[in-house]
Amino acid sequence: MTTLPGEFADLEPFADWCLASEAERYAKRLSSSMDEMQAFYDAAFPRFAAGMAYLDELELNDLPEDAGQLLLLFYSLINVSFPIEVWRQPRVPDSGAAAVDAVLEPAV
Repeated sequence: MTTLPGEFADLEPFADWCLASEAERYAKRLSSSMDEMQAFYDAAFPRFAAGMAYLDELELNDLPEDAGQLLLLFYSLINVSFPIEVWRQPRVPDSGAAAVDAVLEPAV
């Protein structure tokens, strides 16, 4: 089964990052190794501009299912960007056991 638009079939191995909520994306980030996140980042980041251009051509409130999955994949990419680019660890540095849970998701 294809999850993503055909133009982005190269990202199918990372379809498990197409997660509907911020809580799911954060939990996946915390349960993933840095190597797993790095592989995802290395594959998805170079495709981000093309993906955004693709999505910009569509109506946000009426996205086809495969385009919606691409958007969710890019939400996860954003979620792993700081751990990859800055912190070099899944958790926020020096945050101890502190956690913040989003009780409302953005409308998108």
